[in-house]
Amino acid sequence: MTARKKVLVFRELPDDQLARLEAAHDVKVANPKLPTQRDAFHAALAEVQGMIGSSYPVDAALLVAAPKLEVISSVSVGVDNYALDALQARGIMLCHTPGVLDETVADTVFALLMATSRRVVELANLVREGRWDKNIGEDLFGFDVHGKTLGLLGFGRIGQAIARRAALGFGMPVRYHARRPVDLATQAPELQGKALHTALDAMLAESDFVVAMLPLSASTRGMIDADLFAQMKPGAIFINGGRGATVNEDDLLAALDSGQLLAAGLDVFAKEPLPMASALRTHPRVTPLPHIGSATHETRHAMAELATTNLLRALAGERPAAVYDTAAV
Repeated sequence: MTARKKVLVFRELPDDQLARLEAAHDVKVANPKLPTQRDAFHAALAEVQGMIGSSYPVDAALLVAAPKLEVISSVSVGVDNYALDALQARGIMLCHTPGVLDETVADTVFALLMATSRRVVELANLVREGRWDKNIGEDLFGFDVHGKTLGLLGFGRIGQAIARRAALGFGMPVRYHARRPVDLATQAPELQGKALHTALDAMLAESDFVVAMLPLSASTRGMIDADLFAQMKPGAIFINGGRGATVNEDDLLAALDSGQLLAAGLDVFAKEPLPMASALRTHPRVTPLPHIGSATHETRHAMAELATTNLLRALAGERPAAVYDTAAV
């Protein structure tokens, strides 16, 4: 039997997953984002061997306060909140939850694409606010989605799921740009002949919709800037479902105001929650969402279940299903 260890849950888990942890280990639940639990969180760090949670920065200073820590299991795919260099130096394992949210995030991104092109939120508010008093005119028309060209920046699992929706469901030619072409024959045979690896400049120039699904790294931070917006097809729609900080938001606003971009749909932002002062919050041609890509009951539970399994396996000396390579920074 595995010896019981001390586990710190720093964002609430579903009851059934918390029970799995409590059956095997001594568990403290303390969310540092809640003022009433912040002191308990910091006090627990000195003794914990395992941590599980999300949406809180675990930096080098915090890790110093946790000298016995062996593993962090993040209830997320992205690892932006973790000091990867420090984890690597300490030999602390970092787990995450890829795979289980791919289809749900793809649903969200495609819904955002459609809502932006057809002006769904704007027109719903027209009705809600009692301003629909006659048939709408051309000034409120949207644009078709079917048959248009979709360009993808990044073509991992989620990008491929978006491409399936576009190509197989909406008859959209798909162009994608990634560091290297994807072997569609083995990874996504249904997209053979429908998704084409394309040079970045050509992809931007040909696409009616440009969807960014990039991870955040030193090379992608601020990558989507004025230069890239200028290369996009005039009147294109830009969608970001990856990481907010990959976009220079001032340059995005300038591209919208100049008419280079028709509209933008954003589920992620450089700073979240989006500051009240941000022009993106109220821009008439921006459809903003509060980072809800994976926010369904089913998917969030599946993420918590995988994260719990990862943590239990790591603390038992077994190999978790999803370990993040902290050396790949």
